[in-house]
Amino acid sequence: MNQKENILIIGAGLCGSLLALRLGQRGYQVKLVEKRPDLRKVEQDAGRSINLAFSDRGVRALQMVGLENEVKKLCLPMLGRMIHDNQGNTFMSPYSGKNEKYINSISRPGLNMLLLDAAEKLPNVQLIFNQSCESVDLKNTMATFTDYHTKEKTTHTANYIFGTDGAGSVIRNNVFNNKLIRLSFSIDWLTHSYKELTIPALENGGFKADSKALHIWPRGENMLIALPNLDGSFTVTLFLSHETGADSFQKLDSPEKVLEYFEREYPDAKALMPNLVEEFFENPTGPLGTVKCYPWSIFNKTLLLGDAAHAIVPFYGQGMNASFEDVVVLDKYIEKYEGDWKTIFSEFQKERKIDADAIADLAIDNFYEMKEHTANPLFQEKRKLEIAFEENYPERYNSKYSLVTFNDNIPYSVAMRRGRAQDKAILNLLDDNKLISEMNLEEKLELVLNETKNILHDDNVAKNL
Repeated sequence: MNQKENILIIGAGLCGSLLALRLGQRGYQVKLVEKRPDLRKVEQDAGRSINLAFSDRGVRALQMVGLENEVKKLCLPMLGRMIHDNQGNTFMSPYSGKNEKYINSISRPGLNMLLLDAAEKLPNVQLIFNQSCESVDLKNTMATFTDYHTKEKTTHTANYIFGTDGAGSVIRNNVFNNKLIRLSFSIDWLTHSYKELTIPALENGGFKADSKALHIWPRGENMLIALPNLDGSFTVTLFLSHETGADSFQKLDSPEKVLEYFEREYPDAKALMPNLVEEFFENPTGPLGTVKCYPWSIFNKTLLLGDAAHAIVPFYGQGMNASFEDVVVLDKYIEKYEGDWKTIFSEFQKERKIDADAIADLAIDNFYEMKEHTANPLFQEKRKLEIAFEENYPERYNSKYSLVTFNDNIPYSVAMRRGRAQDKAILNLLDDNKLISEMNLEEKLELVLNETKNILHDDNVAKNL
């Protein structure tokens, strides 16, 4: 491998920072350029990003770069979903029947800082901030930037360019506008938007609610969620229709309307948020959408990764984990085809595109599951059965959630196909009253596995017709 190859990475968010660190560890000359200020030196804007759920696929990426122990210090384990009904009652729905399986609440800025600090320690990695990418010469691997303060333009050249500049990617837009490239590109916006709020910590720094759970207030069309933070607070996110329906962000246009809505739908959460009205009107309302595009490899010299290639809605907690897994998969091919970037890029996108599409579709599925189904008795019965299967037969059964979240050796596309079949099998059997109380747990498992096998077989037949 030519250790002196120059790499330009545009976008120093989580994916770009991890990529810069890994390529730097491999000996490449890396230049990481970011349009925003260095987040280690400026205060973050309130409400800019959704709290992150950090799970096995992300953990694997941090293990790859040697930061597994450091990242643990930023994590708060969440063992399951704490469901809050309209009457203020709660019940815990574990993420898995396996005790060692849980997801973590983690601060986006904290994780980003950890990666930037590690990358900056490498002598062959250069970090540049406040430089906004204006255009990219894809044929000649050159990019032009404008300095935020001085407005001066600078051109950076490299052997290879990586676009990790997020869902609104300038790199992808340059590809889309290039007449020599036939880029398939779509953005599918949800009718819902989001707004971040806060449940502050107790005066002694303690938590006002269970810190070992992801809290959900499912209300059919809309919902509220809350994730714990290290300082004892919770980051609360309201997912609400943007302009349609009985309640929407457009209709909540006064303090009185906001208070009435929260008192009606989330009274127990409202009681914990003394700054609700101020935060509601001060914090931005963010859109939610799915970005799909192809190809990701351009002229075998530029590659899109992370949200620039496949932005997804946050309802499976896999956006960051999927982006991190991009870097893991890319690293696998760099190791296998050392120096042959054409093959590296080709093999990477061939493997990754199908899995990126799968997790995007699963995230949409989970949006409806979280806001509508988590409080449904049939869904709750299904979850109890799955937890029992995982507790008693951990080698034989993984729920769809577990396949996606706790099995980083299983591709998203495989997890989606099998998980959907399992869900259909259990719900059908429950609805048909075939999982009767007289059956023991193993008999129920056998029936579910056989029904799942039949569904997968039928799906394969239908696909090949």
